[in-house]
Amino acid sequence: MTGSSLLTYWYYHLPNFILAALMYTLLGRALLGLIVGPDSSNYIWRFFCRVTDPVVAAVAVVTPKAVAPVVIWLFGVVWLFWLRVALLYLFLLMGAFPQGS
Repeated sequence: MTGSSLLTYWYYHLPNFILAALMYTLLGRALLGLIVGPDSSNYIWRFFCRVTDPVVAAVAVVTPKAVAPVVIWLFGVVWLFWLRVALLYLFLLMGAFPQGS
């Protein structure tokens, strides 16, 4: 894709980028959570928590309270992945998906 294609189809690329960034940040939080304690003052850990807490809160609403936090984080990764797939499918159905040359 060229730069002009990116600007032309911003309405697809921007939400897809945001969902991908959240998904990979949540995956990073799950991996970092294996090394760092939950109350750590590490600035990287605090950043990951601050960015992903809204997603974790949304997933925690539909997840049983008995599961470990890392499971909620991994469920969040799966939910965000399927949101990206649904976004792609929606744009394909609407005929608004960026076409290759």
